[in-house]
Amino acid sequence: MEILKTNIEGLIQIVPVVFHDSRGWFFEFFKSSKFQAVTGGHSFSQDNISFSTPNVLRGLHLQIAPSEQAKLVMVITGRVLDVVVDLRKGSPTFGKTFQVELNGQSKNMLYIPEGFAHGFAALEESCFLYKCSTEYNPKNETGIIWNDPDLNIDWKIRNPIVSDKDKQLPTLKELLVKSVISQ
Repeated sequence: MEILKTNIEGLIQIVPVVFHDSRGWFFEFFKSSKFQAVTGGHSFSQDNISFSTPNVLRGLHLQIAPSEQAKLVMVITGRVLDVVVDLRKGSPTFGKTFQVELNGQSKNMLYIPEGFAHGFAALEESCFLYKCSTEYNPKNETGIIWNDPDLNIDWKIRNPIVSDKDKQLPTLKELLVKSVISQ
């Protein structure tokens, strides 16, 4: 497993060692001892899988206290542009975004600590897997609208397909005014 640090503290890209033979391939997606050393001891309590057609955009989602979530995400098949926004109080990179293509070919993963808004755009038909450190709690769910003009995220798709729920998310500025999160 190769650990690639990003320009945001705590956000880590992981490239597994994939073993190929005439039958196909194999790799360890999750091994507690390795991930605890990398992530500082997070355990995971919920796994989710989503399937998205091309141009589907999901996010930017966030679970707030007391339901904050760290996530380990990867694409099983297909390709997505994965995007996170640092919303950790006191972080020197608060409000900064990071994006990476995750795909079923390379099997690269992204470890996202608590305190990040997360979303992705399906660049092609994609099956997406994510492990979460806490169970989803709809009472503590919020997020940031995908097209926040201050974040100016290039999602690499045209005419995104966005759920009605995600279309109602606030901008980062509106989220700060509501005091749901603080800098």
